[in-house]
Amino acid sequence: MLSTHGYVDFEPQLGRTDTGGQVVYVLQLSKALSKQGIRVDIYTRRFDKSKERVEHVLGDSNLRIVRIPAGPMKFIPKEELYDILPELAHNMTKFIRKNELNYDLFHAHYVDAGIVAVIVAKALDKPVFFTSHSLGARKRKRMKGHSEEMEEKYRFNQRIGEESKVFRAVNGQTTTTKVQIQIMKSLYDFQSENTVIIPPGVDIEAFHPEEASGDSELPANYIFCLSRIDESKGHEVLLNAFDLVKRKVSGIHLVIGGGSPSPKPREVKLLKKIQNIIEEHSMGDLVHVIGYVPDEKMRALYKRARLFVLPSTFEPFGMTALEAMACQTPTVVSKFAGISEFLHDHRDCIITDPTNQEEFSTAIVELLENRELAERIGRAGLVLVRDRFSWEAIAEKHLEFYRDFMNRSPEAMSES
Repeated sequence: MLSTHGYVDFEPQLGRTDTGGQVVYVLQLSKALSKQGIRVDIYTRRFDKSKERVEHVLGDSNLRIVRIPAGPMKFIPKEELYDILPELAHNMTKFIRKNELNYDLFHAHYVDAGIVAVIVAKALDKPVFFTSHSLGARKRKRMKGHSEEMEEKYRFNQRIGEESKVFRAVNGQTTTTKVQIQIMKSLYDFQSENTVIIPPGVDIEAFHPEEASGDSELPANYIFCLSRIDESKGHEVLLNAFDLVKRKVSGIHLVIGGGSPSPKPREVKLLKKIQNIIEEHSMGDLVHVIGYVPDEKMRALYKRARLFVLPSTFEPFGMTALEAMACQTPTVVSKFAGISEFLHDHRDCIITDPTNQEEFSTAIVELLENRELAERIGRAGLVLVRDRFSWEAIAEKHLEFYRDFMNRSPEAMSES
């Protein structure tokens, strides 16, 4: 496995820059495969001298994290990694040869890792697979990112060009949703028989509906939102909707969790914007921005919430919604989140347009006021997650995917 950006650890520092759902995905998939007796090495970039070069997971001899140095010994945001990726690929190939490691295949996650994996796999004559997790062209379109400022910030042109090359160079690739396949066709002029839909999974051992002790400092009656602090996560639209909700449902609070334990300037700026909106609506006594949430507190926060909201205006998937559903918590999901493709409105969740303040607030109020509906949706969501989204089930789908495309060349599969 290759996941080159962010903070990749066996206990991931979720909320830190470039460290979110993708890291969880790679770790959980790797753990599920290792439980089946498959040895998995997760390659990432080494930028912290305090971290071991090769780290074994406690109690699992099949799973390691391998950190390969490239560029300066400091954290680099994913948009700025491109120039050092050839060096990372060279150093990774050198490490593999020196240690006489004979992998069956390489699976890269996100475009930066895809660039590296294609180089390494070619050098070692091995199959290579890819999962984009999100697509640059879609993000640019959603964020209206054609301005010089947006291009400088996100390097969309370079990212989209590199994604197109990776699509055409791999033996097979997975997408988390059908929408991503449609986007690859419409915005990248690419379609191929080797693209398979496999959604992310949920750790049902960590997230389940059994009672959990909560944070006594939080209100007993609250809506919960958990995500990185990012422009696309929908905090502004959520706060605007909550301004309407609080007028209709007395005593309801909003708890916003997530973010880095040590916020960087960009995150601090966004948090300030969130605080300004709270003050504008005079909601300081009802909205609680609690920051970084460690793993051991997440289930309690999901479980004790009246409902969970995923308000993203751009979201490749939305794993936090699945985690909430695994805790039997009724969930309101943005129609812009990839997860909505697998859900059923008013059956196992409520799907809404978060940018429509009236529609979004109405969906929230409906679940708060209709206890019977909320309980029914909570139960249905739990069943759906256990049946279709356990990591064991997702690992089996990946093994089938690898077997199907191990020996098929990219040229034979591409139709465009």
